[in-house]
Amino acid sequence: MNERRVYISGQMVPESEARISIFDSAVMLGDTVTESTRTFAYRPFKLEQHIARLYKSLKVTRIDPGCDAGQMMRITLDVLDANREHMGPGEDCWIVHNISRGRSVAGADPTIQRSNATVMIFTQPMDLRSWAPFFQSGCHAVTAMSRVIPAQSLDARIKNRSRMAYTMAEMEVKLVDPQAQGVILDSDGFVAENKGGNIFALCEGVLKTPFSSNCLEGISRDTLIELAAKIGIPVQEASLLPYDLYTCDELFFTSTPYCIMPATKFNGVPVGDGKIGPVTRRLLAAWSELVGVDIVAQALGQL
Repeated sequence: MNERRVYISGQMVPESEARISIFDSAVMLGDTVTESTRTFAYRPFKLEQHIARLYKSLKVTRIDPGCDAGQMMRITLDVLDANREHMGPGEDCWIVHNISRGRSVAGADPTIQRSNATVMIFTQPMDLRSWAPFFQSGCHAVTAMSRVIPAQSLDARIKNRSRMAYTMAEMEVKLVDPQAQGVILDSDGFVAENKGGNIFALCEGVLKTPFSSNCLEGISRDTLIELAAKIGIPVQEASLLPYDLYTCDELFFTSTPYCIMPATKFNGVPVGDGKIGPVTRRLLAAWSELVGVDIVAQALGQL
C-alpha cells in the first residue's frame, strides 16, 4: 500500500512506520513546540512566517533542532512534495511541525538536551467538515469556566504542543452546547482566545481583538488585520470583556484551517441581528481572493 510519508529526525518514512521513544520528552513532559500551516490549492500559506515563529519558540524553550530555518523550510517542502500524489483535485492539507527536546531522563534537571531533538513533520488532509456548517449559520460562542494559562506562567507566544488546558475548556463549553466554540477568558476576566484561534468583535464600525499579551499572536490574526486594512476597516487591539461580545455587531474567530469562523450567538444571546454580518462576509471574500481559493465553497463542498 502506498502511504503518506512523514519526516522524523533525518528520515522520511511511511506513515505506518513513524515511531518515537516512550522516553521522548514529548511523551514524558509534553516538552514540545509546534506549528500548523495549511495549503491553498496545495501551495503552503505563509510557511516562512510559521517557521520563523517556530524558531522563536525553539529559542525561548532552548531546544536545538539541529538545523537552521532555511534547512527546515527545505525539509518541509520535501515532505509536502512527497505527499502530493495523495491529494485529489481541490484538496488541501495541514503541514504540522512537532519538535521535542529528545530523550528525557528522570533526574534533577529536565532542561538538559541529552540527545538530538526529535523533529517530526507530517501532512494530513484538511478536513473542514466540522466547521463547514458555521459558514452558513454561524457558530455559538460560549465562555469556558477555565481560564487561559497566565502569561506570567507561560507566554502565549510560545506555541507548544500541550493542549490539555484548551481541551478542558472546550469540554466545559460543550456541556452548554455540543456544537459550541469556546471563548476563554484570562485570570482578570478579559477575553483571551479560542482553543486554536483568535477572536474579533465588530463594535460600532471598528474591529477589536484582544492584545497578544494574553493570547497567541496568530498568523491568521495578522492576515485578518492586513486584509481589514486593505478594504478600509479599522482594527484596534483592546481589552475586551464578555460585555463587548454580547453587544458587538459581528463576532468571529480566526485560525489556520477555517481562516474566519463567524459566530452568530454568544452565550445564548444573538450577536447583532443573529446572522452572519456583511463585514465578516467581505473579509472572507478578501481572504479567498488572496489565496485563490473560495474558502466557503471548499468547506461546504466537503459536506
